[in-house]
Amino acid sequence: MSDSDDDVPTLSAHTLAALQEFYNETRTGPDPDGTASDPFAVGAVEEDWRMSQFWYSDETAALLAEEVVREAGEGGRVACVCAPSVYQKLKQGVVDGSDRVSAVVLEYDRRFSTYGDDFIYYDYNEPLSLPCGVAPQSFDVVLADPPYLSEECLSKVAQTIQYLSKGKVLLCTGAIMEGVAKELLGVKMCSFLPKHNRNLSNEFRCFINYPSRLLSS
Repeated sequence: MSDSDDDVPTLSAHTLAALQEFYNETRTGPDPDGTASDPFAVGAVEEDWRMSQFWYSDETAALLAEEVVREAGEGGRVACVCAPSVYQKLKQGVVDGSDRVSAVVLEYDRRFSTYGDDFIYYDYNEPLSLPCGVAPQSFDVVLADPPYLSEECLSKVAQTIQYLSKGKVLLCTGAIMEGVAKELLGVKMCSFLPKHNRNLSNEFRCFINYPSRLLSS
């Protein structure tokens, strides 16, 4: 893959401006209790390493949110499976077009139940144990970030993805899972390098099964 900066996906001007405004508001108007004033801010729910939680950086979450908005289209539905950072960014109002799609977050961590009907309790060990209201092939884009780098975990999450998705899949996981991801979901590795708020010891990548600028090389 090329190292040229010209091929690296970047945030839209609208999203950059909205993020900058959010940062400015955060600096000038902190919550008196010292907690995040925006319930949809990445980090409003603290990472819990016991559940293998590692939140994306704001920039990565925003770029992935832009991607799913673009691919879902007007009135589209997005499922964020074990990827609350992207769900939060979709709801934060900083991504252009995010108000024109609907999104849900499938999570094991019940702290996210504060998001009401958008929260769907999810245990990857029971990949098809979903509420009866969650219909098969009912989401235009499914973005998933399996909590563990193992074939067993990815295989089970892949069952959930295939149940939910109308076709478009965006998978975020370790580079070492490339072969398994391709076999299970027919995805290709992107040139885009996602980043987290904390550095991970394993190389982390995105994989997709549709044409996208994230594939640029």
